[in-house]
Amino acid sequence: MAIHRNCEGMERRDCLKLGLGGILGGSFVSALGGRLNAETAAAKKTSCILVWLDGGPSHFETFDPKPDAPAEIRGEFHPIETKVPGLFFSEYMTKLADVADKLTIVRSVKHDQNNHGAGNHYMMTGAPTRIPVGCGAFVSFHPSMGSVVSAERGAPPGLPPYFSLPSMTRSGGPNFLGARHAPFVVGGDPSKESFKVRDVTIPKGLADGRVTSRRELRQSLDSMVRFNDQAAGDPVLGVDENYQQAVSLITSPEALKAFDIQQESDATRDLYGRHAHGHQALLARRLVEAGVPFVTLNNGGWDHHSDIFAAGFKKKGSEMDSVVAALIKDLDERGLLDTTLVIVMGEFGRTPKITTLSDRNTPGRDHWSSAMSVLVAGCKTPRGQVVGATDRNGYSAIENVYAPENLVSSVYLKLGINPDKILYTPAGRPTHLVSDSRPIAELMG
Repeated sequence: MAIHRNCEGMERRDCLKLGLGGILGGSFVSALGGRLNAETAAAKKTSCILVWLDGGPSHFETFDPKPDAPAEIRGEFHPIETKVPGLFFSEYMTKLADVADKLTIVRSVKHDQNNHGAGNHYMMTGAPTRIPVGCGAFVSFHPSMGSVVSAERGAPPGLPPYFSLPSMTRSGGPNFLGARHAPFVVGGDPSKESFKVRDVTIPKGLADGRVTSRRELRQSLDSMVRFNDQAAGDPVLGVDENYQQAVSLITSPEALKAFDIQQESDATRDLYGRHAHGHQALLARRLVEAGVPFVTLNNGGWDHHSDIFAAGFKKKGSEMDSVVAALIKDLDERGLLDTTLVIVMGEFGRTPKITTLSDRNTPGRDHWSSAMSVLVAGCKTPRGQVVGATDRNGYSAIENVYAPENLVSSVYLKLGINPDKILYTPAGRPTHLVSDSRPIAELMG
């Protein structure tokens, strides 16, 4: 499997970091109506698949082409028509153009965090970093969306509530929510016949009886009072939670069924593509089908300071286009798109002016947080629309401008979570789940 690095040389790898203890909940009220209602109850049955394009995908080469801009801005590609009259994508987004009538493109999210560490944190949590951080930093000042959903929604039978494939994003952890709300990371390539998920098969030499005996012995030891049982952030408690999760997965028929991707037809596997990214998306669909409320697909390699056209979008962009279109189409045909929110985004967009510096032999675009495009589909999101706009050269969002807080609030509302909720850290410090709980109105229907 290829290891993707951003411009700071940081590898895309599992970086599970334990949080500090649990949360004390504030009261839950309906953000829209001031009370629990039928819409909130229905939202409790929804799921989210976040396709995270790590590094920052170009809005020009995806969903916001600028054909009338000067050559050094518009780039090498041409706009193509989509299923929605008047909506144009860049030319290598062909399959998404064919399902544009099933999705919404938000062209007007912007922020001021122009490096990977801070931008990743802001988009993944809805909270800007409290202090300046470096581009290569792994930042955790606030719980990620997936961890919040884990804490608020809980787990389906026999499965964890939050998955990340094939690795965790740098700001995808639980922070003070605690280790139990970190993602269950599924590495490897699900398209291969030899694919197996860790902690879902009993190790060789351990029969069912020995697993049960060991679990009973551990439970007996755990019944003893430890001197630090009441301490916030007890690391032993975190290990215990991970152990119990592993045992549950080993003995869970629901988990074994969800991970058995060989049950899928050849036609479906071909639709997603016989490669790692395609089958990770297929596995994500199987997980939400089994009731998992949040799955992240961490797809690295989008930091295109150079080679943005040939390697960037003729190759990588085409693969993403095919995989995401297959996911949306498959969910819709199975009747799952109305209850599954699909989001495709990265930490920021790219600079309008194409750069070819002395140390780069191919053209590229640099970091640019003033403009980006976010794809949203499912969960009653109106279909076939564009939200907001950038200026004629793609420098900045100028119409119906939204912040990451508004996008994250929209996700929480669609998943039945009040974005205005107050959380409390183990030290008792209150913190808003999202500081600006207003959603993107056009996404809410």
